[in-house]
Amino acid sequence: MASCQGQSSSSSSETAASGSQSQSLSSDTASVPSPADGITPALIRQHIKMLSSDEFEGRRPFTAGEEKTTTYLATEFKKLGLQPGPDGTYFQAVPLVEITGMPAPTATVSGNGKSLTLNYRTDYMVLTEREVPAVAVSNSPLVFAGHGVVAPEYGWDDYAGLDVKGKTVVVLINDPGNAGTDTMLFKGKAMTYYGRWGYKYEEAARHGATGILIVHDTKPASYPWTVVQSSNGGAKLHPQTPDHGASKVALEGWITLAAAKRLFTAAGQSYDEAYAAANKPGFRPRAMGLNFSTSLRNKITLKTSKNVVAVLPGTSRPNEYIVYSAHWDHLGIGPAIAGDSIYNGALDNASGCAGLLAIANGFVQAKQKPARSIVFLAVTGEEQGLLGSAYYAQHPLFPVKNTVANINMDGLLGFGPMRDLTITGYGQSELDDYARAAAKEQNRYVLPTQHPETGSFYRSDHFNFAKVGVPALYAKGEFDSRLHGKDFAEEQGKLFEAKHYHQPSDEFDPKADLRGAAQDARLLFRIGQRLASETTFPQWKEGSEFKAIREKSRPVQ
Repeated sequence: MASCQGQSSSSSSETAASGSQSQSLSSDTASVPSPADGITPALIRQHIKMLSSDEFEGRRPFTAGEEKTTTYLATEFKKLGLQPGPDGTYFQAVPLVEITGMPAPTATVSGNGKSLTLNYRTDYMVLTEREVPAVAVSNSPLVFAGHGVVAPEYGWDDYAGLDVKGKTVVVLINDPGNAGTDTMLFKGKAMTYYGRWGYKYEEAARHGATGILIVHDTKPASYPWTVVQSSNGGAKLHPQTPDHGASKVALEGWITLAAAKRLFTAAGQSYDEAYAAANKPGFRPRAMGLNFSTSLRNKITLKTSKNVVAVLPGTSRPNEYIVYSAHWDHLGIGPAIAGDSIYNGALDNASGCAGLLAIANGFVQAKQKPARSIVFLAVTGEEQGLLGSAYYAQHPLFPVKNTVANINMDGLLGFGPMRDLTITGYGQSELDDYARAAAKEQNRYVLPTQHPETGSFYRSDHFNFAKVGVPALYAKGEFDSRLHGKDFAEEQGKLFEAKHYHQPSDEFDPKADLRGAAQDARLLFRIGQRLASETTFPQWKEGSEFKAIREKSRPVQ
């Protein structure tokens, strides 16, 4: 799940999106509309409580928690009378490989007459996607490669003139526009896909690097080091590939900002100067005069995880599909924090699955059945890199060209009704207009995401639908509490991000006010109803990088 941080009321983006509408909204405690559609806080609470209970063991793929979770979801869909997928089951098999890395307790850095020891977990995290018993990197030269980005459309190449074969690249998190020193770089502070860690791994591999270390800095990353620890330690899931991961770099890893500064000092270089240079046009990579050594042993397990799928067939256009999605997985059982080792993932993302089930209930109860088919898809492996949705996008159960839209849910909030509807990826597609109309029904206004620098558009499952050209919507109330205002929403967002995101403390709270979650689920339900009643397909807007992909598979009539 992308982290959810609040924002003050002075945002210029808010003004651009909502104009004076926010000023005219009632400041009273207007309640969520009557739940005659079956989408209620009580129903959402029931599902969150169950899915985030210790019984489900943190819902990690390849565990008993997966079996309990996928069985629960399939059973609930079946209770509602929804049909299974095309193969007659409620499951889509997703082949994955689990690699449990056991790193050496330390890594060594030597050169320039200096020797440093880095401690695993404290200073760095490292893993591999190669399906081999052991990986060892010995005296691999370190090279600073800026942000590790090659972006011809921006005239940018951090690998220009650099041979990294046998070397380990050190790169910065996010992309060159993030520093804010030049708003004309890339998309300014709004992160592009080039800022994502997955892209950086891939680019290092394309250039033949042995390893990559991403410098973790909490602000541009938008999450603390504890998230790097909880997300990258122990067992990691990856797609099964024909080459068994051989095309990947040997070591993929992270290093703390403090440890990175020690490296640059040992190299006789200034981290701050290198950072500044990496955020200016004309940057050229540089050798650090240091060598990196470490190793890890692997336990390799090939298994199959599951996406869960259910269908409400359309009455007159059953071969056109609207896909609602949410990821069912979380982190499972991990290192204990304050005596608790079960990472229950109540907000992330039992809440999204609860919304999925509530919306399914809404469609089943509705007097007018949808003309188009409604697909409910609970995907695996989101926390491991959007794996389940990526597999679905490449192996769709329903034709991509006939898929009208994807509506994704990840982290429905629990602090009451909201005035805003924040759209991650605002301006990408005509689904913005559907969202604005549904928000107006609830006396709400639309906002673009207030923290585009976090790259949230690339951090949840809607992104994989966008990559194959399907217009995708990821929207929820996030920044303006109807009961308590914007400062309260900001405080709650920051609290979750700092204290509970990917931690055992993200657990069911019986005091949570889930009227806002129900409000969001109802709004997304209304969008689906409208899409299901139409014969047209929503389009990507001019300037969207996904427009050409869609038009190739489904030319505009």
